[in-house]
Amino acid sequence: MRLKLIHLAFCAMPLTAISQQNYITKDPIQDYQLAKQWFYEGNYSLAYPVFKDFGQKLSREVPTNNQLQREEVRFFSIACELMQMKNNAATSALDFLDDHTSESLKGQMAYYLGTYYFKNNQVNESLAAFEKSYAENLTEAQLSTMQFAKGYGYFTQKKFNLAKPLLAAAKANQESEYYVDANYYYGLILFNERRYAEAKKSFEIAKQSEKYAGLIPYYNASITYTLGNKDEAIKLAEDAINSGGKQYYSTELKQLIGHGYFEKKEYSKALPYLEQYVKESDKVKREDLYELGYSYYVSNQLEKAIDQFKPLSGGQDTLSQDAMYLLGDSYLKTNQKANARNAFLFCSNNSSNVQKKEISTFNYGKLSYELGFDNEASYTLKDFISKYPNSKYNAEAKDLLINVLSNTSNYKEALDLYESLPSKSEASQSQYAKILYNRAQELLNDKKISQANVLLLKAYKAPNNGAVLPLVNFWLGEIAYNNGSYPSAIGYYKDYLAKPLTSGDVNPDNARYNLAYSYLRNEDYANAQKEFATLQSKSLASKQLNEDVTIRLADSYYMQKSFTNAASLYNKVISSNGIAGDYATFQTAMIDGALNKKTSKIEKLQSIDRNYTNSLLIPASLMEIANVYLDDENYSNAVPYLNRIINNKSSSNLKPEALLKLGLAQYNLKKNDEALATFKSLVKQYPQAEESEDALDNIKSIYIEKGKAADYIAYSNSIGRNIDNQAADSLTYGAIELQLVDNKTTEAIESLKDYITRYPNGRYIIDAHYNIANLYNDKKDAANALTHYEYVAGNAPNKYAEAAILATARNYYFDKKDYTKATQYFTQLKAYASNDENLLEAMRGLVRCQYYNKQYTEAVNNAKDLLNQRGAGTDDKVFANLTLGKSAQENKNYTEAITYYKQVTTLNKAEYGAEARYAIATCQFLTNKLDDAEKTAFEVIQKSASYEFWVAKSYLLLGDIYLKQKDYFNAKATFQSVASASTISEIVTEAKQKLAQVEAAEQAASKIN
Repeated sequence: MRLKLIHLAFCAMPLTAISQQNYITKDPIQDYQLAKQWFYEGNYSLAYPVFKDFGQKLSREVPTNNQLQREEVRFFSIACELMQMKNNAATSALDFLDDHTSESLKGQMAYYLGTYYFKNNQVNESLAAFEKSYAENLTEAQLSTMQFAKGYGYFTQKKFNLAKPLLAAAKANQESEYYVDANYYYGLILFNERRYAEAKKSFEIAKQSEKYAGLIPYYNASITYTLGNKDEAIKLAEDAINSGGKQYYSTELKQLIGHGYFEKKEYSKALPYLEQYVKESDKVKREDLYELGYSYYVSNQLEKAIDQFKPLSGGQDTLSQDAMYLLGDSYLKTNQKANARNAFLFCSNNSSNVQKKEISTFNYGKLSYELGFDNEASYTLKDFISKYPNSKYNAEAKDLLINVLSNTSNYKEALDLYESLPSKSEASQSQYAKILYNRAQELLNDKKISQANVLLLKAYKAPNNGAVLPLVNFWLGEIAYNNGSYPSAIGYYKDYLAKPLTSGDVNPDNARYNLAYSYLRNEDYANAQKEFATLQSKSLASKQLNEDVTIRLADSYYMQKSFTNAASLYNKVISSNGIAGDYATFQTAMIDGALNKKTSKIEKLQSIDRNYTNSLLIPASLMEIANVYLDDENYSNAVPYLNRIINNKSSSNLKPEALLKLGLAQYNLKKNDEALATFKSLVKQYPQAEESEDALDNIKSIYIEKGKAADYIAYSNSIGRNIDNQAADSLTYGAIELQLVDNKTTEAIESLKDYITRYPNGRYIIDAHYNIANLYNDKKDAANALTHYEYVAGNAPNKYAEAAILATARNYYFDKKDYTKATQYFTQLKAYASNDENLLEAMRGLVRCQYYNKQYTEAVNNAKDLLNQRGAGTDDKVFANLTLGKSAQENKNYTEAITYYKQVTTLNKAEYGAEARYAIATCQFLTNKLDDAEKTAFEVIQKSASYEFWVAKSYLLLGDIYLKQKDYFNAKATFQSVASASTISEIVTEAKQKLAQVEAAEQAASKIN
């Protein structure tokens, strides 16, 4: 009504103007009225020039009563510009809205401005303009247009609650130019609200437009499918695809068809549609990948199925579990067992379906065994047997577990598990001896000799032990030899040599060498001679070993007083400049002594001092020279040699004896005062030494000879040697010695404790501490034993010092694992060592302590010296090479490090071998040799399963390798395996962190939406 009134007002105004202005002709008014008619009919291009012309004429006149007409003409001109989408039209319209014009015209101008913005896709500006418009100023068509435009604007802003009522109003006007559009967008809102029946009605209207013809079929098919009419939905979708017309949602229609056929279990029909959908989509849902993978699976296109299932790993829902189960089966059917194992791992870690979890756990354990992952196989199969005692796979799992026990390097757990089985199959019994032997080997490496001996004796008696019996005989011989049971050692070594078998240090040459030594230690010199003679004709593992055989053969002749043969062999060593040249020279000197060739003996002993300046035998040589002179009562010549011993820093153990003999020489040279001073020096420096007692007797004699008994008593009192107390001391300790002889251990310990308390400075205090230490040691009371060994070691030199230092060093090293304290005592042992064996142990102890304290740089020189030391064993070479490898690796000399580590793997099959293999793999990884690193890491896993830490570290390294290769599936499986199975907390934490990194990397590279 208002529009009509405005229109009538506009018609009346020109009549007044005619009466007032003679120059306004009729024709312009008629044109103006016609232009308005064109405007309302939408012919803006025809109306616009008329309005512009009429406006220009009005601008040339300045009457007071035509302001409204001027505003109207301006309104129509700007509105025409807006509807013709002219540049700057919006600016003019905004100026119009800011002027003091008719509110009615402003309301209409806001509509036209909103329409302009709407057609120009300026949604926010369009909504702002429409907000200033008034519905009562608009025609029904304009109102419908505005409702649609605003509804569409809110729709694009996802303000569906605001859009919905506006679109509902717009779609109600069938005459509106946006009738179809309003139905389409209103239908979309209903579709999202799952009001499918109502949505479908709107879509039916929208599909009449060609604009929506390619869109509606997808929604109609989706609605039909959702409402349960799957066959009809599939038909609608297929008809749309096959219609030949352009389908905007062609990919989605293929998804719907594929999904529909999949649910109908018509997988061959589903396959092409699902295949095309996944291929054409940038992002797809997990369900679509699963359906495509399953369709490939049932059509036996297994490699294609694998590609679809792999990205579905790692989830905890039913879909992921089913996908991993089928992936595992697909890998099995294509003989990809390693990948199948990983797939079953993912499935077994998912509890969605209990039966699939059970089967997958079993398959993971079985494949772990078949692929050589013995540690995982053992853990998984034991877990399976425990959790599924009634499973139909339980019996097979037990059989597999027995095989794992026989092949694994985790011999401790293998043995424990074997002995826990209520019934043992014939197959498991056939492996028992092998398990016992290998577990004994581990105990031997850990220096737990008595425990190893028990297992070796079991293996010796076990049935089906033929494969390991020679090895068992060898090590039983070794243990017997080290325990001083030489007759038993001889028997075992002879049994080994009757049926020899070679394995590392176990070989006929080593057995014969040890047998020969057993005869030698058992004082069966004839048989020792026979065995050493046999070995002399062979080329042994090292020049040092060949030389030692020659030396011991000579010793065998020497002990049988076959001096000519012995001397010939000793001289052979001397002439070859052998390492044992000093010992050979010393022995030839002793032969000369036995043949009463004293001058020759002295000359040879003196040559040791000249030719072997670092020899440990120099103090002993000096003592032998002194003894020759003393025996000939040539005391003056003996004195300088005795003084050299006393002043030599490396002859601590001989100093008490040298002081005693020096005093005797001085006494016999009538130098009583010097003798007295020497004897007193001996007593003062070494009050606990056995020689001090003889010195005291000599001191007493000298004082008596001088007639100074009072002086002797004063001296004796000054050193705490009260005559009565001394007698009590001797009597008390004599009783203890009787207890020791009678093996009354308990009583002896109590008596020794009492003696130490009562006589802290007693004559036998060193003996008491040493003997009680040994008794505690025999009772496995290492703590109490250590206290007394340390006392003896702390009062070195004495006759027990070297043994006590060795025992103390071993205790801190093996029992307490206090490598700092052990270093202190190994250093002391090196200074007091009187034989090559103890010197070697001191050197090896120092290297090991430095290794465990990670003092690799400090250990390098010691390690190299140890490698060159005579008598260095396999373990010594292992530690030395491992230490040198660590040092090289720290300095990034990876090639050099690998060379040292390879030496370790050759020498050691236990924990250090595992560590060295892992270190090799790490060096290869750091130099980007990923294939080599992977191979080496697998060797650790397969050959060193007893050592969980290095196995777990190798798995983590494998995961790093896979991640670097962007093999996310195997990387995830590897890290998840470690996180699930490892019992080492820091390893589990690291595995979880790495798993998260892989998942993030995979997600970034994934196609899954």
